[in-house]
Amino acid sequence: MAPVDPHSFTDSTHPHTTHISLTLYLDFLSSTIHASALFTLQNPHSGPFFLDTRSLSINSITDPQSNNTPIPFSLSQTIDPIKGSKLTLTLSNHTSFLINYTTSPSSSALQWLLPPQTFNKKHPFVYTQCQAIHARSVFPCQDTPAIRVSYSAKLNIPTELTAVMAAKHVLRRVPVDDDEFFGNSTKGRVVEEFVMELPVPPYLFAFAVGELDNREVGPRTRVYAEAVPKLLDSAAKEFDGTEDMIREGERLFGSYEWERFDLLVLPPSFPYGGMENPRMVFLTPTVIKGDATGAQVVAHELAHSWTGNLITNKTNEHFWLNEGFTTYAERRIVEAVQGEKRATLNIGIGWRGLNEDVERFKDNLELTKLKNNQEGIDPDDAYSQVPYEKGFQFLLRIEREIGRPAFDEFLKKYIATFKFKSIDTETFLDFLKANIPGIENQIDLVLWTEGTGIPSDAYEPDSSVYKTIVSLANESVNGRMPGDDEIAEWQGQEWELYLDNLPKSIEASQIAALDARYKLSESKDYEVKVSFLQRAISCGCKAYHSEVERTLKEVGRMKYLRPLYTALVKDSGNEDDKVFAKRLFSEARECYHPIAQGVVEAIFAKHM
Repeated sequence: MAPVDPHSFTDSTHPHTTHISLTLYLDFLSSTIHASALFTLQNPHSGPFFLDTRSLSINSITDPQSNNTPIPFSLSQTIDPIKGSKLTLTLSNHTSFLINYTTSPSSSALQWLLPPQTFNKKHPFVYTQCQAIHARSVFPCQDTPAIRVSYSAKLNIPTELTAVMAAKHVLRRVPVDDDEFFGNSTKGRVVEEFVMELPVPPYLFAFAVGELDNREVGPRTRVYAEAVPKLLDSAAKEFDGTEDMIREGERLFGSYEWERFDLLVLPPSFPYGGMENPRMVFLTPTVIKGDATGAQVVAHELAHSWTGNLITNKTNEHFWLNEGFTTYAERRIVEAVQGEKRATLNIGIGWRGLNEDVERFKDNLELTKLKNNQEGIDPDDAYSQVPYEKGFQFLLRIEREIGRPAFDEFLKKYIATFKFKSIDTETFLDFLKANIPGIENQIDLVLWTEGTGIPSDAYEPDSSVYKTIVSLANESVNGRMPGDDEIAEWQGQEWELYLDNLPKSIEASQIAALDARYKLSESKDYEVKVSFLQRAISCGCKAYHSEVERTLKEVGRMKYLRPLYTALVKDSGNEDDKVFAKRLFSEARECYHPIAQGVVEAIFAKHM
């Protein structure tokens, strides 16, 4: 027996799942799903067969091709803190089997929201977040990106609600006698059917259910959100340039394979900026900024349509193949659609983030490598800007070496060669050396992929706008703040870059003076507000505790939770701040997605 992934029980000698047919009865009262999953295997198999599960109750496993004859199974009593529970089936030349099961209210992928936790305050809401290894808490599966599956799904939901999925919508209908209800009532219920015909890794399985409406913003794009007109209108305005970005992506990387590129704006508890679910990207409402810069997150998720969704990292140890490529692709799209200045600011913010995360992992330099060893490490704990920004820097280094036209041709060939496949770093490097002969003599490929920290030939932005903002930030040590004329054209990204580069020695009085002049703590742009509050906490400025509390209770995006909670329990060095952080988390915890809860708990465990 040989595992294919340090985060999965999947065995390399077992056949791959090729298709899963799901029937899901969503029970909002119990925050559970009563479900069945019909599996189709690549080849007949006899003997043990392993699946990943987490917090699932397995009710029965049967053979649908033999009058639903029971199939022996066992669910491990020992729960691995990272991988969950191993489900072992004993197969006898089977190519398919049917699992009836129930999810738990503690499912790590699902967040069930009560009406007060939503925008419209009228109806409940539920959504999934399966990356990196949380699909196993929604359905049993070979939960590794090394295996790609197609699927169909029937969602049985309350009539007043609407379902969306990262799949093609087939129809909405009333329940019929042939539907499985698992002993539940069909009164006041409706069935939504979906199909995903293209094979995807399990982490890209996604659905959301709530009172939803939509606005059309392009020939391939609708923006979905809760049925709140102001929210929908703001989102439609923010993302009305999406079709231009899709066309630019096609020009750079080849045809768009997924037909639709719809967007769903989720409630504020969504833990990420965006999630690249094919056909239905999930977004945090914090990307709606009113100046179209939030569309850069959409550009990133769009870029995943080629790098990540078409070509996928084989395991999370090669995560940079998803995120480094996508960050590079995002910036090329932004440069073409929004201009070089926006792309340059993006690179500058990323450069600062990379340096901060390399410093964060100074006691575990393994996680500053592009190709790293994650045995015994939860991928949520390993998450950082390193695969994004160091991966971007590596690809930019190759572009600088061979020139952009040659690199563009290489990218198109790479995507065409490996689409709908899962690959590792070695596969990429072999392809690179075969298609750009001698590249290993110009660039130290081993240092870039297996070395720690930031290589000396990485590229720190040197544009005039970047240098000017960083210089202004450095001048704050002399008590100087930027003048009105210097910031007249600044948007959120400029302020974010400025705040991120303020010296650690800045005084609390300077922070207060900066805010008195420019009202940064009241910014509607959360990137600006959180960056400012982080620095206010770190320099002991308690006057902003009320704004910190308000922020941590109204959003659940980990990009904001991680720096603010870390600043409170580590950077300030103040015991009162630790008590404050613990109280905040105890009061806000239930508003956070389970993944975000785990991240905050890990911060507390490390620093308290």
